[in-house]
Amino acid sequence: MAHRVQCSVRYPQPPVHTYHQPGNFIIGSVAYHGCVVTSEILFSEEPLPSLTDIFIFECNSHSSIVPKYYQHFTALVFAVKEINENPQILPNLTLGFNIYDSHNNARKTYYATMLLLSALKRFIPNYIKNNQKNLIAVIGGLDAHISFNMANLLNNYKIPQLIYGSIPLMNDETTGHSYYQMVPREALQYTGILSLLLYFKWTWIGVFIMDDENGERFSQTVLPLFSQKGVCYAFIKRVPLFTDPSQINQVVEHGEEIYNEVMHSTTNVVLFYGESKSTVFLRWIPYFAENPPCLPKAMVWITTAQMELTSQVFQRNWETEIFHGVLSFTIHSNDFPKFKSFVERRNPFSTKGDGFIRDFWKQAFGCVFPDADMADVEENICTGEEKLESLPAPFFEMNMNGHSYSIYNAVYAVAHALHDMSSSRLKHRAMESKMEHQNQQLWQHNNDDNDDNDNKPTETKTVKQGLKSNIIQNIEQKSIQSQLHHFLRSVSFNNNAGDTVSFDQNGEIVAGFDVINWIVFPNQSFHRVKVGRVDPNQVFTINADAITWYSGFNQTQPLSLCNERCHPGFRKKVKDGKPFCCYDCIPCPEGKISDQEDMNDCNKCSEEEYPNTNRDMCIPKEISFLSFEETLGNILVCFVLSFSLVTALVLWTFLKHHSTPIVKANNRDLTYTLLIALLFCFLCALLFIGKPEKLTCLLRQTTFGIIFSVAVSCVLAKTITVVLAFMATKPGSKMRKWVGKRTTTSIVASSSLIQAAVCTVWLGFSPPFPDLDTHSLTKEVVLECNEGSVTMFYCVLGYMGFLAIVSFTVAFLARKLPDSFNEAKFITFSMLVFCSVWLSFIPSYLSTKGKYMVAVEIFSILASSAGLLCCIFAPKCYIIVLRPELNNREHLIRNKA
Repeated sequence: MAHRVQCSVRYPQPPVHTYHQPGNFIIGSVAYHGCVVTSEILFSEEPLPSLTDIFIFECNSHSSIVPKYYQHFTALVFAVKEINENPQILPNLTLGFNIYDSHNNARKTYYATMLLLSALKRFIPNYIKNNQKNLIAVIGGLDAHISFNMANLLNNYKIPQLIYGSIPLMNDETTGHSYYQMVPREALQYTGILSLLLYFKWTWIGVFIMDDENGERFSQTVLPLFSQKGVCYAFIKRVPLFTDPSQINQVVEHGEEIYNEVMHSTTNVVLFYGESKSTVFLRWIPYFAENPPCLPKAMVWITTAQMELTSQVFQRNWETEIFHGVLSFTIHSNDFPKFKSFVERRNPFSTKGDGFIRDFWKQAFGCVFPDADMADVEENICTGEEKLESLPAPFFEMNMNGHSYSIYNAVYAVAHALHDMSSSRLKHRAMESKMEHQNQQLWQHNNDDNDDNDNKPTETKTVKQGLKSNIIQNIEQKSIQSQLHHFLRSVSFNNNAGDTVSFDQNGEIVAGFDVINWIVFPNQSFHRVKVGRVDPNQVFTINADAITWYSGFNQTQPLSLCNERCHPGFRKKVKDGKPFCCYDCIPCPEGKISDQEDMNDCNKCSEEEYPNTNRDMCIPKEISFLSFEETLGNILVCFVLSFSLVTALVLWTFLKHHSTPIVKANNRDLTYTLLIALLFCFLCALLFIGKPEKLTCLLRQTTFGIIFSVAVSCVLAKTITVVLAFMATKPGSKMRKWVGKRTTTSIVASSSLIQAAVCTVWLGFSPPFPDLDTHSLTKEVVLECNEGSVTMFYCVLGYMGFLAIVSFTVAFLARKLPDSFNEAKFITFSMLVFCSVWLSFIPSYLSTKGKYMVAVEIFSILASSAGLLCCIFAPKCYIIVLRPELNNREHLIRNKA
C-alpha cells in the first residue's frame, strides 16, 4: 500500500527593497542599491591606528546602501511615466515595472531574477500567472558579475536583457542573443583612452585594475596594445572588488602598500579600470598616510565609464579633493529638465510602492523614521522636507548621469520595439482578415444562393470578431519575448534629448563616450565639464584649454614621463634593464639632426642643407664657386694678367731684337712658339675662374692640356736641337740633315697632336659637364665641372708629365755640351720646376675640396708656366736688355772656346 507523503516547502520572503507598478507589459529590473555590511573586529592584533576612528559600520542594520544608485531606479520610473503619458508610442497600453535589489551578491541576484519569473508575491519558479506572463524585458545589471548571473537564467527563457553597466564575459553555455548592450563597445573606450594619453604625451603611467575577469582581460589584451603605441607602466596594481564585507578588509590590509606605490612612483598619471564602486576605493587612499587625511601628491586620475563618483554612508564626511581634476570617460548623456523636477518631487511619504526610498532617505540624510513602538526619539527625524539637491555629489546628483541615461534609453528601446511589433501584428492580422474575406466571397460565388444566405452572417461575424481582438491577445498567440528580439535589433529612434538610439548587428548601442572633467569643491559640491568626446567612428576630440587640473599642478598641463624629454638635437637611448619609456638622451652624431622631442633616431639633412650648431634644424647650403668677385679670384686674376703681361713683354723684346745672335741661337721661331704657348698657358687659367658653364667646362682641361703640351713640346724640341747641333759639329756627322726647322716642327706638331687626339676622345665619349658637389663641404654646395671621365683627365696630365720628364732627361744629359749658347742647363732647371709643381699638384688637388681644388690647379698652371718663363728666358732677357754688349757673335764664340 502506497503511503502519501505530505511535505511543505517554505519559500523565502520577498526582499525588502522592491518597487512594483502594474501595467499591460512589465519591464523587470535587477538593480544595485546596497549590500550587507558587517565588520567584525577581532582583538588578535592591534587595529590600524589611522583607521579606527574613520568609519562606522552599522552592524544592526539590514544593509548599507549606496545612495547614488537610487537615481538608477528613478530614471526607470521616469521613463515609464513619460511613455505611459505619450499616446503615440503605446496607445491604449501601459507599461509597468518590477524592480528588485541584487545587493551586489550572486545569491541575491539569482533570487531577484527568479522573482521576476515567478508569481508577484510567491516564489514559485516557472509558474507564471496571467498578471506576470507579460514580462517582456529585464534591465540590469550594473556590474559585470550581476549581469552574468542574470544572463544565466534569462538566456534560458530568451527574455531580452538590456545591460546598462559592465559587460560580462560570457562562456559557451551562456552566450546567445538575449542581451543588449546599452554601453558603447569597450574597444571604443580603449581607443579614447589611448588617444588621450598620446595627445598629452603621457607615456609613463600607473594602472589600477579591478581584480576580476574583466580586469584580467584588460590586462592581457589592452595594456599590450598601449605598449605598442609607446605607453609603459610605472606600476600595475590589482584592486579587490567590493562584493562582500571581506573585500573592505582586504583594502585595509593592502591599502598602505597601494598608497606607497602611488606616493613613491615617478608618474603623474594613473589609469583606473574599475567598476561602479571603484571610487569608494579611491577615497580610502588619503587615509593611509601617516597623518590622515593627507592628500597624496598631485595626480591626474583617468577613470573608465563604469566608475561613478559614489560614496558609502560611512564616507559621508571624507575628503573629496582627490577627485578634483579627474578625467573620466563616461557614457554619452544629456540633461532632461523634466527629470530634475521629477526627482525634486520624490518624497518618502508621498511616493507609493517604492521600497527603496525610505532606506535611501534615511541613510542619505542621516535621519530615522518614527515608529509606532518608539516612545521618544532623540535622533534626527525624517520629515520628508529634506531636499535632494542639498545632498553632496557622492550621495546624489540631480542631473541624469551616464548609467541612468542608459536605463532611460533602454526603457524607450523596449517601448519602441513593442510599438513596432504591435503595428506589425495589426498589419498582419488585417491582411489575414482580408484574405479570409476574399476567400469567403469566392466560396459564396461558387455555391447556390441558399447556401450563401445561410453562411454569410456567420463568416462576417467571425471576421469582425478577429478585427476587434485586443492587441495583447494578438501578440500572446506567439512568444512575446521571442518576437521582441527581432524588433529590438532593428529599433531606431530619437529620444527626447535628440540623441539617436539604435543597436548594431552585435546588439551594442551605437553611441560614443564623453570625456568629463570632474571639478570638486571643498563643500563636496561637484561639477562635470565635458572636455572631449569619442564618437562611434573612433574620432577623438579634446579641448585641453577647458580642463581644470589638480591644484598641485598650478593649472599647467602636467607631464608624465619616466625622465625628461630629449630636446631637439638629441636622440633617445634605451636604458638597460628599464622599460622602453626610460631612456638617456645623447647628442645627434655629426651630420644629423633631430628637430622634435624624443626622437628615436637622428635624421640626415637633404643634400642641399646642413645641420646647424645645435643639430636641431637644417640650414640651406650656400652656393660656392671660385668667382671673379671674391678676394682669391681677384688675386689669381692679377697673377694671370701680370704673368701674361711679362710674357708679352718678353715676346716683344725678342721680336724687337730678332736679328741679334742670342735670339737667333737655338731656333728663333721655336722661341716665339714657346713664348706664345706660355702666354696662352697663363691666359687659360682664366677659364677656371667664374661660374661653371657647359662651354667653359668643355674648354678648361682640354685647352690647358693641349697648350701645355705645345709648350713642353717646344722645350723638348729646343733640347733636342742642342743635342743635334752638338752632334752635327763633328766631322762627317750624318746628323746635319736633322738640324733645322723641319725636325723641330715635327716634334712640336706630333707631340701636340697626340695630346689633341686624347682630348678629342675625351670630349667624344665622356666630356666634362657642370655639376653640383653636395658632399665635399658641410656648409656649401660647390658648383664645379665634373671631369666626366677621371681616367681621361689623368691621361692628359700623364702625357704632359711624360713630355716633361723626357725633356728634363735630355736637357740634364746635354747641360754640359759645348755650344755657342747652350740652353740645356736652363731647360734642366725649368723642367725641374715644372715636374716638381705637377708632382705636388696631384696630392694637393686630391686633399682639397670645393673651389680650392680649382685654385690649386690654377696655381699649378701659373707656377709651372712661370718656371718655364723665368728659367729659360730670364738669362736671355738679362743679356738683351741689361748687357747688350754681350749680345754679339765674338762674345758667343769666345764663350764657346
